[in-house]
Amino acid sequence: MKKFFSLILFAFFSLSQPALLLAAENSSTDQAKAMVKKAIAYYKINGKEKTFEAANDAAGPFNERDLYVVAYDLTGTVVAHGANKKLIGKNIIDLKDSDGVMIMKEQLAAAKGKNAGWVNYKWPHPLTKEMTQKSMYNEIVDDVMFACGVYK
Repeated sequence: MKKFFSLILFAFFSLSQPALLLAAENSSTDQAKAMVKKAIAYYKINGKEKTFEAANDAAGPFNERDLYVVAYDLTGTVVAHGANKKLIGKNIIDLKDSDGVMIMKEQLAAAKGKNAGWVNYKWPHPLTKEMTQKSMYNEIVDDVMFACGVYK
């Protein structure tokens, strides 16, 4: 009987360990906002081309754990994406999440309204690939909107 309970406890902790590790890896809203500020500072020194190149680099300065920088032009076209290079060059102005949130339109409105803002929507988690609630921080500099989000 003792072995049975030991086996159950072992199985429980073994199976729950990845979920606990993943939860510990989720970044904070402060970290996401700081990542956008870091990308903007880099942009002001290095310009668009080098910043977009750095943002697209999975091992670069704007890609950590579940954080990655995305950059868009003001029409909703992806110009850099730290997690999905296939989206670069695509206009996603009409993109909706599973709840009907117009992701890009809301991001642009939030960033234009206060020159910075947060938008909540559902998006696949880069580590688990599961549809997850996400909160994205957006800020416009010149004709580029930089964004970085956290998964909840």
